[in-house]
Amino acid sequence: MAIDYRKEGKIALFTLNRPEALNALNTQLRQELSEAMIDFRDDPNLWVGIITGAGKAFSAGADIKEFRPVPIEAGTLRPVTADQVWKPFIAAIHGYCLGGGLELALDCDLRIATEGARFGYPEVFRGLPPGSGSTQRMRRFLSLTKIMELMMLGQQIDAQEAYRIGLINKVVPPKQLMPTARKWAETICQTGPLAVRAVKELTIKGYDLPMEQGLQLEREVMNRIRSSQDFIEGARAFIEKRQPNWQAR
Repeated sequence: MAIDYRKEGKIALFTLNRPEALNALNTQLRQELSEAMIDFRDDPNLWVGIITGAGKAFSAGADIKEFRPVPIEAGTLRPVTADQVWKPFIAAIHGYCLGGGLELALDCDLRIATEGARFGYPEVFRGLPPGSGSTQRMRRFLSLTKIMELMMLGQQIDAQEAYRIGLINKVVPPKQLMPTARKWAETICQTGPLAVRAVKELTIKGYDLPMEQGLQLEREVMNRIRSSQDFIEGARAFIEKRQPNWQAR
């Protein structure tokens, strides 16, 4: 199996499992990851996902062995990815996080990396621009100046630089990577799950909208959340000075 998919209470753990190839993203891995994402999306008992890599890397990017000199068809379906699922994802990154691997990490909502992690877009050294949406979505994270530097020079940056420019949220020692990711996931599980999903939906959907349309979207989603059982429970728990019993309904 190219993906080790496990469920731990309300947390789903996705482990890229091609350590012999530094978890390069081949067709099998992408397909299995997409299938696991769909299961996670549709399982009401799962609230937070953590994505990491087996062995010495998060992912070194696309598997070059599958590169073919043929055009990408306009109708080609893209597998389900973390930014298409409103449940939150945490990327736990170590070793290489390059090309498509970096795009996978950026699809997640929170990113934690070890001190030795390396980030970059080496595609130009293979005669290709970065793909998987990288050239279009990176502007959500970085200035145009930094995007051009990373993508045109193809050079790698370390975890501290990635943190400084805003690519990742936190840098930790290697032994603290998964404990920190689990702690963050458990903290999210204590909050209102529908509220957290609404934050993600509004932020992603509203990014390219004009302000008035974005505010209208926010009102629509807010009204939807206000009619939920979780909102009633959250308000009641606050008045009664107790912890809410969230149901994600």
